[in-house]
Parts: sequence; C-alpha cells; structure tokens
Amino acid sequence: MPHPLWILAPGAYAGLSLVAFGAFAWDKRAATRGARRVRERTLLLLVWLGGFAGAWAAMRVAHHKTRKWRFRVAPWAALVLHAAAWIALITRAG
Repeated sequence: MPHPLWILAPGAYAGLSLVAFGAFAWDKRAATRGARRVRERTLLLLVWLGGFAGAWAAMRVAHHKTRKWRFRVAPWAALVLHAAAWIALITRAG
C-alpha cells in the first residue's frame, strides 16, 4: 500500500497551484482597476509553499509580475527546492 504522502502530495500541489493562479489573477484585476492589491509576500508565499505551477501559468496568461525579478526567479527556484526535497525523501526511503 502506498504511503499517504504519495497520495496527498499531488492534490496539495494542484490545490496550491489553483489558489496561486487565482491570487495572481485577482491581483492583476485589482491592479488594472486601482483596487486593493494582494501583497507581494502573499503571492511569493503561495509560490514557495508549492503553488509555483499556478503562479507561473498566471504570470504567462495574465502577463502579471513578469518584470519583477523575484517573480521571474521564485517559481523556478521553488520548483528546484521542492524537487530536491522529494529526491532526498525518496532516496532516504530507499
């Protein structure tokens, strides 16, 4: 029987990516309307928690936060960090 982590992880990544996509899209809409924005640190937190795929997709679709170096680097850095953590976990479980 597979470990519960292997079952829950894909759903967690998908859920966080959906939340990140929504937050980036919401922030883009607020930016164009002059409304209250989502804090940059909140957007970055979503990226680092595992929503990097949704953030990357929203940046491409909405053309939002594409000029800021933190937002260009963070999704890729988070992906590498998460991949390294998974590799370490897998090799330890051996």
